[in-house]
Amino acid sequence: MELDLTPQLAKKLYGGDGGAYYAWCPNELPMLREGNIGAGKLALEKNGFALPRYSDSAKVAYVLQGSGVAGIVLPEKEEKVLPIKKGDAIALPFGVVTWWYNKEDTELVILFLGDTSKAHKSGSFTDFFLTGPNGIFTGFSTEFVGRAWDLEESTVKTLVSSQSGNGIVKLDSTFKMPEPKIEHYNGMALNCEEAPLDVDIKNGGKVVVLNTKNLPLVGEVGLGADLVRLDGSAMCSPGFSCDSALQVTYIVRGSGRVQVVGVDGKRVLETRLKAGNLFIVPRFFVVSKIADPEGMDWFSIITTPNPIFTHLAGRTSVWKALSPEVLQAAFNVPADVEEKFTSKRKAEEIFFPPPN
Repeated sequence: MELDLTPQLAKKLYGGDGGAYYAWCPNELPMLREGNIGAGKLALEKNGFALPRYSDSAKVAYVLQGSGVAGIVLPEKEEKVLPIKKGDAIALPFGVVTWWYNKEDTELVILFLGDTSKAHKSGSFTDFFLTGPNGIFTGFSTEFVGRAWDLEESTVKTLVSSQSGNGIVKLDSTFKMPEPKIEHYNGMALNCEEAPLDVDIKNGGKVVVLNTKNLPLVGEVGLGADLVRLDGSAMCSPGFSCDSALQVTYIVRGSGRVQVVGVDGKRVLETRLKAGNLFIVPRFFVVSKIADPEGMDWFSIITTPNPIFTHLAGRTSVWKALSPEVLQAAFNVPADVEEKFTSKRKAEEIFFPPPN
């Protein structure tokens, strides 16, 4: 059966005045199920409040747009109330309870990518809400809830039934939510747009890698991530993950082209990319991208916390490590052709500026 790697846009699952939640469906993007990957997107309007919930999957959250507040409770820990803004990446391990709030005029949009290998449905996140009409405690009898919370039945009924909003609600503008604390941010999140660059190539592109060194919590999530900003008309070197990881890529900004080559040198994907697209590169398949003149940014997760990549062009590519005799024999070409090949791309690595 041929793999369908066609990039897809997310579809709305639920929402209201406070905002909406979108997700990518494994039926439309089969690699989600094949790779045990989930992908969703939360968009909150002004005063939008995403009710407290926990998930069946470990995730990385990435703020695509706006600013707001995130409430995070790690198992048996106190609540952390974080200020979040565009570019922030947040590691969310198993068992974490989260809520999200937007008090600004600009829509707050957060991307979620994660591992569904232990989830109820492969390729999809399942959230368990603590309140609302589909909240956990609507399923328990008032006797059980009253015993658990040490409350009278009338109070239990009020607590369990008063929230009519499903997942996302809009709060009154006068309601005061907890103020975020910058000290809660440290160790919980990293801003990929402000962090030190791991790669910076003039007229080529920039990369910030999220790993256990700059955000140790990703070790508990089991995922690595990176933000790549490819300059106008520049190319990202053909390469692959050499530690059996999948690459899950969301196009944040701009547009461009992508090619993916798999087993037996077969090109399995050649298409255009635009903001909002999500696509997945299978293990060991080689991928390369070329940005349109306005450039292209993408955020990716890799299914290992400290990913390693092999590039097939540029100064750090495997070609530069192989001896000339091996290259001549492998390509079946004379020495002068091999010399012409190895004389190129001696300075550039990973990203290649557009031709003059």
